[in-house]
Amino acid sequence: MAKGFNRPSGGAGAGGGMMAQIKRLQEQMEAAQEQLAVETVTSSAGGGAVKVTMTGDQHCKAVEIAPELLQDADAEMLQDLVLSAVNLALDESRKLAADRMGPLAGGIPGLGF
Repeated sequence: MAKGFNRPSGGAGAGGGMMAQIKRLQEQMEAAQEQLAVETVTSSAGGGAVKVTMTGDQHCKAVEIAPELLQDADAEMLQDLVLSAVNLALDESRKLAADRMGPLAGGIPGLGF
C-alpha cells in the first residue's frame, strides 16, 4: 500500500477555511435580515381603497383605508379587502425576503444542505 493512501485529505487546517466561510455567511445573513427589517412593500386591494405596508421581515407597519370606502359602511366588504391586502403584502414581503436571502440560503458548497 502506498504511503498516505487512506489518510484524510486537507490536513489539520482544512476546517479553518470552512469555519471562515460559515462565519462570513452568518454575517451576510445577519446583514440581510437587518436590511429586511427596514425595507417595506405596499400592496393594495379594491383598486387602492385598502393599502397595507409590511416590512421584509413580515411586520405590518401600516393599514390605510380610503375614507370614501367607509361611507358605505359595508363591514364585510371592508374585512375582505383588508384581508386581501394583508395577504398580498405578506406574499410580497416573503418574495422580498427570498430575493435577499436566496443567494445566502444556498449554504456553503460541500456541506450537503
